[in-house]
Amino acid sequence: MSVIPTKTQISAGGVVFRRRDSRVEVALISVGGENRWQLPKGLVDAGEATEAAAVREAREETGIETELVAPIDKIEYWYYATQRGGRVRFHKFVHFYLLRYLSGDVRDHDAEVNEARWVEMEEARTMLAFAGERKVLERAREMLAASCDARQE
Repeated sequence: MSVIPTKTQISAGGVVFRRRDSRVEVALISVGGENRWQLPKGLVDAGEATEAAAVREAREETGIETELVAPIDKIEYWYYATQRGGRVRFHKFVHFYLLRYLSGDVRDHDAEVNEARWVEMEEARTMLAFAGERKVLERAREMLAASCDARQE
């Protein structure tokens, strides 16, 4: 019986949001042959801070410029993949941040993304493929509601 190597992966991404009148929209991306909807995220480069990686990945995968507002959560999971012809077990950590839209167009996403689009927050929750990302989106919604309430006091 062969031992399957385990590797750690660190990724970062975010909930990219913009306010449209009384609504909040978030940028989602569709990836893969099955057009899976998810939040923009990707691997953190060597020596790169997770915050910088989140902003970079949002720009690459959605085509838009953002600014970091606050950390949302760090999720952790395990998965298996094939790497260099062998099976590898990955222990993955994904740092998610709340990212405010500054400029740009979702049509300017990179080639690894099938489509990027603005979606009203409640609809986004139903579209996301992963339960962990739905929880991150809910936490972002709570954070935005609290910041909006704070401004109205």
